Amino acid sequence: MSTSRILVWDLPTRLFHWFVTVGLVACFAFAEFSGEHSPGFMIHMILGIVLGLMVAMRVVWGFFGSRYARFDSFLFSPAKVLSYIRGAFTGQERQYVGHNPGSSYGIFAMLILLGMAVVTGLMMSGGNEAAEELHAASSYALLAVVAVHLIGVAWYSVRHQENITLSMITGTKAGELADAIPSSRPIAAMVFVAVVGIFSVGLFQNFDRTKGQTKLPFLNTVIPLGEVEDGGGRDD
Repeated sequence: MSTSRILVWDLPTRLFHWFVTVGLVACFAFAEFSGEHSPGFMIHMILGIVLGLMVAMRVVWGFFGSRYARFDSFLFSPAKVLSYIRGAFTGQERQYVGHNPGSSYGIFAMLILLGMAVVTGLMMSGGNEAAEELHAASSYALLAVVAVHLIGVAWYSVRHQENITLSMITGTKAGELADAIPSSRPIAAMVFVAVVGIFSVGLFQNFDRTKGQTKLPFLNTVIPLGEVEDGGGRDD
């Protein structure tokens, strides 16, 4: 049966992918090149909170999104993953329209590790010293998973002569017409952008560098940005 370019990735999924990519790069840059008690590190924490919101929204979309965005479309058993990896080395792996078994585990790992990094970061700012090691471990584990993911993307693109990075921009891949999703879900995408935008602007508008804190938009819940010293004061 002949194949053509079909719509596979809806717009909210693509926006989440690229927003998180930019957010992660910015977070790691501020963490690595800013002093621990500098305004840059506080921005790192604000960006982390925004990433936490996006992870929560992606989890929701994993249950209510379009066909290939839903978690149930890429839930594979360990046996399927091993079979896929074995096939990849022998040239007999099956091609998937959506996520393949290898990338699916990477996606779940990235969501879990990113969520852990956000939660432990907030725990650190609340004075939980034990969270510091967990934050570092989850952050660097996330970096490792991303690196493996990039290697997998490059390998797949070369082997199958299909630019899957471009497909996460256009939303299209090679496939049969019957496998296409019917809509890119533009309204959901606009809601996603609006929520993330309003939330981000609110966090930065409420950012008080002197006090080392911000407030959640609409809720006015104070979020400390920086670790608490043993004496109970904010270490700015």
